Formats: sequence, C-alpha cells, structure tokens
Amino acid sequence: MGKDHIKRLAAPKTWQTKRKGLSFITKLVPGPHSSDTGMPLSVLLKEVLNYANTTREVKKILNTSGIKIDGKSRKDSRFPVGIFDTIEFTNVDEHFRIVLNRKGRIDLVKIKKEESLLKPCKIIGKTMVRGKLQLNLFDGKNIIVDKNLYSVGDTLILSLPEQKISKHLKLGKKSTIFLTGGKHIGEIGSVEDIVESRVIYKNDKGDLIETSKKYAFVVGDNKPLITLNKHEPDEKHQS
Repeated sequence: MGKDHIKRLAAPKTWQTKRKGLSFITKLVPGPHSSDTGMPLSVLLKEVLNYANTTREVKKILNTSGIKIDGKSRKDSRFPVGIFDTIEFTNVDEHFRIVLNRKGRIDLVKIKKEESLLKPCKIIGKTMVRGKLQLNLFDGKNIIVDKNLYSVGDTLILSLPEQKISKHLKLGKKSTIFLTGGKHIGEIGSVEDIVESRVIYKNDKGDLIETSKKYAFVVGDNKPLITLNKHEPDEKHQS
C-alpha cells in the first residue's frame, strides 16, 4: 500500500477503528500530534464521524467543505488532529472538539462556535531564545512571553486562530484537571495535593486518586472551561 498507509492491526489503541476487514489504514504525516495523541483527518472523517466511506470521499470533502482545524483550513487527509483541537465544518456551521473518552479512545464532542475559538495548551517546557522566554506547548506550538509567570504543567487558553494567550491556568490545589493517560484516562477531577511528580485529585464520585503529574491537564480553576463530555451542556463552560 506504500508509505501513506500502515497495517490496521498496528494502528494505535487510541484510534477508534475497526481492526477487522480492511487490512490498511491511513498513516499520519508529521505534525502537531503523535500517533498516540492524534489521528489522520481521513480516519476521523471515516471512522469517528462517519462522514465518508472512502479516501476519495474524504478528499472531496476536504476540497469542498472548508474544514478548519484550530481556525486554519486543512486539506491534507493525513494531517494529524488530536486532543483538544477544534474542528469547524464551515459549510454546515458545525463545531467539534477532540477529547479522549473513558476508554482512552480519541473521540469528539460537539461545541458552540464561541468555544471553538478557544484552545487549551499544556506547557511542557521552557527555553530561552535570543534572551526571551519561550513556552513549549504540548502540540508543538511555541509562544514567546515577556514575563516568567508560567510553570511547566500549567495550561494556556489560546484564542484562535491568532493563538494569543487569553487565560493562564495554574496547576495547583483546586485546579480542575483532565486525565490524558494512565488507568483513569478521560476522567475529570479537582486537585487536592501535588507531591513531587504525583498528583492527588478528587473525582466526581468524591474518591481520592493518585496519578502521575504528566497525565494532569489543567482545564479550569474550579470547573472546566471547555466541553469534555458529550452529555454536558455547552452553556456550562462559557468562560
């Protein structure tokens, strides 16, 4: 099948795909997400949204439907879309956000247009570039800031498509977090304590759970600022 495909059985566990039947599936091109945290637009349209059956249909949609990822038009069927990206179908005015469900699979939640203009980005590193502080974000973005007010593990809420910082969410006690890995992937909780590389949080049942700090993605101060579950009303998350 060539370099554009991989064997379906070798597809990451995070992808919602049928493992039987067809032998191959579209391969990601290098981009903002790895194959564990993202999937090709083609796979998303065919196997998650069920908007297309074939790659030819996918390419037709991409050429005619004006699909925007994080506010930017995309036409490459292999472009990687991943966690917390926003997807806009401009011709039908539909908006979605990519999340991880409780099974650890990449999934979609429908959102309102206002929310599609916000993108949470976790800070995974800080570097000095020509005397200025650069924040390295989880999806490959880099942002130059004037003041060192930010810590690794904090989240920036960016306004799209200009990618300006609209809110800074610190990782600390009472922060609302979304788990992006581990046994409790897809769970939402409130931070009770942070001890070195571990985070202790309270889930929606009131249970105290300990997890790795690397899995904690801050999504709000005392409630999520974005829609994370399909059953949540959008109004709950207006910032």
